[in-house]
Amino acid sequence: MPGFKTNPAPLIRHRMAPVLVLIPVLLAVIFAASAPRLYAGMPRTQKHESRREIDQLEEVWRNAVLQANTAAVDSLLADDYLAITPNGTLQTKEQALAAMRSGQVHFTSLELSDRKVRFYGTTALVTSRAEVSGVTPAGDLSGSFLYTRVYVRDERGAWKVVSFEASRIRSPGERK
Repeated sequence: MPGFKTNPAPLIRHRMAPVLVLIPVLLAVIFAASAPRLYAGMPRTQKHESRREIDQLEEVWRNAVLQANTAAVDSLLADDYLAITPNGTLQTKEQALAAMRSGQVHFTSLELSDRKVRFYGTTALVTSRAEVSGVTPAGDLSGSFLYTRVYVRDERGAWKVVSFEASRIRSPGERK
């Protein structure tokens, strides 16, 4: 047929179909190969050093609360620190320090175990188990607890606690 022209677009799409199918697969392979580098966060030696720093800070915190050392606790907490206490109330840095200064919160023993530290860039997430004896305005604070503490490295390179949450471990069938 004279003057009949075919549209090349369907032919190109047809020939390109295998390549178009492979593009997402290739992108997935490239991403998977680079993901460990993207999400490793920090070199092994830096991660080891940061882990040691966090472990030391956890010990400083433990000793500070046992000795009611508000200056030490003050230096550990970020200004925007916020805690969720075991009884479910929110507590700011100033409230935590005021409770410690007044003697309303007093710890007689604090044994920590099962600590796990994970890093996400300039953030460290600490989970641990705590065997506690002490008192708070709500009453006796003795028992087993799980807690999460979140540290963030500030602009000066110091780790500061920005968040804390503790939950009592209850025995099966135990009521609140």
